[in-house]
Amino acid sequence: MRIALRALAALLAYPTAELHAALPEIVDALAADAALAPALPGLLALADHIEQADLLDTQEAYVGLFDRTRSLCLNLFEHVHGDSRERGPAMVELLGIYAAAGLEPSTGELPDHLPLLLEHAAVAPEAGLALLANAGPVIDLLHGRLAQRQSPWAAVLHATLLAAGRAPTTIAQPEPDATPEALDKEWEEIAVIFGPGADPAAECGPEVMAARLRAARRAPNPTPRRPVVRYTEAGA
Repeated sequence: MRIALRALAALLAYPTAELHAALPEIVDALAADAALAPALPGLLALADHIEQADLLDTQEAYVGLFDRTRSLCLNLFEHVHGDSRERGPAMVELLGIYAAAGLEPSTGELPDHLPLLLEHAAVAPEAGLALLANAGPVIDLLHGRLAQRQSPWAAVLHATLLAAGRAPTTIAQPEPDATPEALDKEWEEIAVIFGPGADPAAECGPEVMAARLRAARRAPNPTPRRPVVRYTEAGA
Protein backbone atom coordinates (compact mmCIF):
# COMPACT_ATOMS: atom_id res chain seq x y z
CA MET A 1 0.00 0.00 0.00
CA ARG A 2 1.22 3.50 -0.85
CA ILE A 3 0.33 5.28 2.38
CA ALA A 4 0.94 8.78 0.99
CA LEU A 5 -1.97 8.38 -1.43
CA ARG A 6 -4.29 7.48 1.43
CA ALA A 7 -2.98 10.57 3.23
CA LEU A 8 -3.86 12.70 0.19
CA ALA A 9 -7.35 11.17 0.16
CA ALA A 10 -7.76 12.09 3.83
CA LEU A 11 -6.67 15.70 3.24
CA LEU A 12 -9.14 16.04 0.37
CA ALA A 13 -12.01 14.62 2.41
CA TYR A 14 -14.60 16.61 4.34
CA PRO A 15 -12.77 17.95 7.43
CA THR A 16 -13.63 16.21 10.68
CA ALA A 17 -12.26 15.96 14.20
CA GLU A 18 -10.81 12.57 13.22
CA LEU A 19 -8.88 14.18 10.36
CA HIS A 20 -7.59 16.84 12.76
CA ALA A 21 -6.33 14.15 15.16
CA ALA A 22 -4.62 12.23 12.34
CA LEU A 23 -2.72 15.22 10.91
CA PRO A 24 0.69 14.30 12.41
CA GLU A 25 0.50 10.82 10.89
CA ILE A 26 -0.71 12.25 7.58
CA VAL A 27 2.16 14.75 7.44
CA ASP A 28 4.71 12.02 8.16
CA ALA A 29 3.35 9.85 5.34
CA LEU A 30 3.44 12.72 2.85
CA ALA A 31 6.95 13.80 3.83
CA ALA A 32 8.22 10.24 3.33
CA ASP A 33 7.07 10.05 -0.30
CA ALA A 34 9.81 11.57 -2.45
CA ALA A 35 7.59 11.82 -5.54
CA LEU A 36 5.43 14.38 -3.76
CA ALA A 37 8.31 16.62 -2.67
CA PRO A 38 7.47 19.54 -5.03
CA ALA A 39 4.00 19.76 -3.50
CA LEU A 40 5.10 19.19 0.10
CA PRO A 41 5.29 22.87 1.18
CA GLY A 42 1.70 23.39 0.07
CA LEU A 43 0.57 20.16 1.73
CA LEU A 44 2.20 21.20 5.00
CA ALA A 45 0.53 24.60 4.73
CA LEU A 46 -2.85 22.90 4.25
CA ALA A 47 -2.27 20.63 7.24
CA ASP A 48 -1.30 23.65 9.34
CA HIS A 49 -4.39 25.51 8.12
CA ILE A 50 -6.66 22.63 9.11
CA GLU A 51 -4.93 22.32 12.49
CA GLN A 52 -5.05 26.03 13.35
CA ALA A 53 -8.46 27.01 11.98
CA ASP A 54 -11.76 26.48 13.73
CA LEU A 55 -13.22 23.17 12.55
CA LEU A 56 -16.60 24.68 11.66
CA ASP A 57 -14.89 27.40 9.61
CA THR A 58 -12.84 24.79 7.77
CA GLN A 59 -15.94 22.71 7.07
CA GLU A 60 -17.77 25.77 5.77
CA ALA A 61 -14.89 26.65 3.47
CA TYR A 62 -14.73 23.06 2.18
CA VAL A 63 -18.46 22.93 1.43
CA GLY A 64 -18.31 26.31 -0.28
CA LEU A 65 -15.55 25.11 -2.57
CA PHE A 66 -16.37 21.53 -3.41
CA ASP A 67 -20.08 21.07 -2.72
CA ARG A 68 -21.51 24.44 -3.71
CA THR A 69 -19.27 25.27 -6.65
CA ARG A 70 -20.06 22.88 -9.45
CA SER A 71 -16.90 23.76 -11.40
CA LEU A 72 -14.87 22.47 -8.43
CA CYS A 73 -16.90 19.31 -7.84
CA LEU A 74 -14.65 16.39 -6.83
CA ASN A 75 -16.91 13.90 -8.64
CA LEU A 76 -14.80 13.71 -11.79
CA PHE A 77 -17.50 12.38 -14.11
CA GLU A 78 -19.45 15.56 -13.42
CA HIS A 79 -16.91 17.34 -15.62
CA VAL A 80 -16.84 14.60 -18.24
CA HIS A 81 -20.29 13.08 -18.64
CA GLY A 82 -22.39 15.68 -16.82
CA ASP A 83 -25.92 14.34 -16.50
CA SER A 84 -25.69 12.21 -19.64
CA ARG A 85 -26.66 8.55 -19.78
CA GLU A 86 -22.99 7.55 -20.18
CA ARG A 87 -22.34 8.43 -16.55
CA GLY A 88 -24.18 5.40 -15.11
CA PRO A 89 -22.18 2.72 -16.97
CA ALA A 90 -18.96 4.55 -16.13
CA MET A 91 -19.90 4.44 -12.43
CA VAL A 92 -20.61 0.72 -12.65
CA GLU A 93 -17.26 0.12 -14.29
CA LEU A 94 -15.48 2.03 -11.52
CA LEU A 95 -17.29 0.00 -8.85
CA GLY A 96 -16.06 -3.17 -10.55
CA ILE A 97 -12.50 -1.87 -10.53
CA TYR A 98 -12.78 -1.07 -6.82
CA ALA A 99 -14.25 -4.48 -6.03
CA ALA A 100 -11.35 -6.19 -7.80
CA ALA A 101 -8.99 -4.33 -5.46
CA GLY A 102 -11.04 -5.21 -2.37
CA LEU A 103 -12.51 -1.73 -1.90
CA GLU A 104 -16.16 -1.09 -1.16
CA PRO A 105 -17.25 2.59 -1.25
CA SER A 106 -19.86 3.64 1.26
CA THR A 107 -23.42 3.98 0.04
CA GLY A 108 -23.28 7.75 0.61
CA GLU A 109 -20.42 8.39 -1.82
CA LEU A 110 -20.23 8.24 -5.60
CA PRO A 111 -17.41 6.09 -7.02
CA ASP A 112 -15.99 8.92 -9.17
CA HIS A 113 -15.21 11.05 -6.08
CA LEU A 114 -11.51 11.92 -6.31
CA PRO A 115 -10.65 10.85 -2.72
CA LEU A 116 -11.99 7.38 -3.59
CA LEU A 117 -9.76 7.23 -6.66
CA LEU A 118 -6.84 8.09 -4.39
CA GLU A 119 -7.87 5.37 -1.93
CA HIS A 120 -7.94 2.89 -4.81
CA ALA A 121 -4.50 4.01 -5.99
CA ALA A 122 -3.19 3.51 -2.45
CA VAL A 123 -4.10 -0.18 -2.40
CA ALA A 124 -3.71 -0.91 -6.13
CA PRO A 125 -1.00 1.53 -7.27
CA GLU A 126 -0.49 0.28 -10.82
CA ALA A 127 -4.15 0.32 -11.86
CA GLY A 128 -5.04 3.23 -9.61
CA LEU A 129 -2.33 5.55 -10.82
CA ALA A 130 -3.23 4.71 -14.41
CA LEU A 131 -6.79 5.86 -13.69
CA LEU A 132 -5.51 9.08 -12.12
CA ALA A 133 -3.22 9.70 -15.09
CA ASN A 134 -6.14 9.21 -17.44
CA ALA A 135 -8.13 11.75 -15.44
CA GLY A 136 -5.14 14.10 -15.47
CA PRO A 137 -6.68 16.83 -17.67
CA VAL A 138 -9.65 17.18 -15.30
CA ILE A 139 -7.46 17.11 -12.18
CA ASP A 140 -5.15 19.67 -13.79
CA LEU A 141 -8.02 22.07 -14.44
CA LEU A 142 -9.39 21.58 -10.92
CA HIS A 143 -5.93 22.40 -9.61
CA GLY A 144 -5.84 25.53 -11.77
CA ARG A 145 -9.19 26.73 -10.49
CA LEU A 146 -8.18 26.16 -6.85
CA ALA A 147 -4.83 27.87 -7.42
CA GLN A 148 -6.64 30.83 -8.98
CA ARG A 149 -8.65 31.11 -5.76
CA GLN A 150 -5.46 30.72 -3.68
CA SER A 151 -7.09 27.79 -1.92
CA PRO A 152 -4.80 25.68 0.30
CA TRP A 153 -6.50 22.55 -1.09
CA ALA A 154 -4.80 23.21 -4.44
CA ALA A 155 -1.74 21.46 -2.98
CA VAL A 156 -3.59 18.12 -2.83
CA LEU A 157 -4.44 18.35 -6.54
CA HIS A 158 -0.81 19.27 -7.27
CA ALA A 159 0.38 16.20 -5.35
CA THR A 160 -2.20 13.99 -7.09
CA LEU A 161 -0.85 15.05 -10.47
CA LEU A 162 2.71 14.33 -9.34
CA ALA A 163 1.69 10.87 -8.11
CA ALA A 164 0.17 10.21 -11.53
CA GLY A 165 3.38 11.24 -13.27
CA ARG A 166 2.16 14.66 -14.39
CA ALA A 167 3.01 18.23 -13.54
CA PRO A 168 0.44 21.03 -13.25
CA THR A 169 0.15 22.86 -16.56
CA THR A 170 -3.11 24.78 -16.40
CA ILE A 171 -3.87 27.93 -14.45
CA ALA A 172 -7.52 28.74 -14.92
CA GLN A 173 -8.34 32.36 -15.63
CA PRO A 174 -11.47 34.18 -14.42
CA GLU A 175 -14.24 33.95 -16.97
CA PRO A 176 -17.44 35.94 -17.45
CA ASP A 177 -20.68 34.30 -16.44
CA ALA A 178 -22.60 32.72 -19.29
CA THR A 179 -26.36 32.55 -19.68
CA PRO A 180 -28.13 29.31 -18.70
CA GLU A 181 -29.06 28.82 -22.36
CA ALA A 182 -25.44 29.03 -23.47
CA LEU A 183 -24.37 26.58 -20.77
CA ASP A 184 -27.05 24.09 -21.77
CA LYS A 185 -25.99 24.31 -25.41
CA GLU A 186 -22.34 23.77 -24.48
CA TRP A 187 -23.12 20.70 -22.37
CA GLU A 188 -25.29 19.28 -25.12
CA GLU A 189 -22.72 19.63 -27.90
CA ILE A 190 -19.47 18.64 -26.20
CA ALA A 191 -18.76 14.92 -25.83
CA VAL A 192 -15.80 13.82 -23.73
CA ILE A 193 -14.54 10.27 -23.19
CA PHE A 194 -13.01 9.34 -19.84
CA GLY A 195 -11.43 6.03 -18.96
CA PRO A 196 -9.54 3.22 -20.68
CA GLY A 197 -9.31 3.74 -24.42
CA ALA A 198 -9.83 7.49 -24.28
CA ASP A 199 -7.57 9.66 -26.41
CA PRO A 200 -6.30 12.32 -23.97
CA ALA A 201 -5.10 14.60 -26.76
CA ALA A 202 -8.32 14.48 -28.78
CA GLU A 203 -11.03 13.97 -26.18
CA CYS A 204 -9.64 14.80 -22.74
CA GLY A 205 -7.44 17.70 -23.73
CA PRO A 206 -7.36 20.98 -21.81
CA GLU A 207 -9.56 22.84 -24.31
CA VAL A 208 -12.40 20.32 -24.10
CA MET A 209 -12.16 19.98 -20.33
CA ALA A 210 -11.99 23.76 -19.92
CA ALA A 211 -15.25 24.03 -21.86
CA ARG A 212 -16.80 21.43 -19.55
CA LEU A 213 -15.68 23.36 -16.50
CA ARG A 214 -16.99 26.64 -17.96
CA ALA A 215 -20.31 24.88 -18.39
CA ALA A 216 -20.23 23.75 -14.76
CA ARG A 217 -21.35 27.09 -13.31
CA ARG A 218 -24.94 25.95 -12.95
CA ALA A 219 -26.86 24.72 -9.88
CA PRO A 220 -24.61 23.85 -6.91
CA ASN A 221 -24.54 20.58 -5.04
CA PRO A 222 -26.39 21.23 -1.75
CA THR A 223 -24.76 18.96 0.82
CA PRO A 224 -21.20 18.03 1.79
CA ARG A 225 -19.86 14.62 0.87
CA ARG A 226 -17.90 12.56 3.35
CA PRO A 227 -15.88 9.87 1.55
CA VAL A 228 -15.56 6.64 3.46
CA VAL A 229 -14.26 3.34 2.19
CA ARG A 230 -13.78 0.10 4.00
CA TYR A 231 -11.30 -2.57 3.07
CA THR A 232 -12.56 -6.05 2.34
CA GLU A 233 -10.99 -9.18 0.95
CA ALA A 234 -10.94 -9.04 -2.83
CA GLY A 235 -13.84 -10.97 -4.27
CA ALA A 236 -15.69 -11.03 -0.96
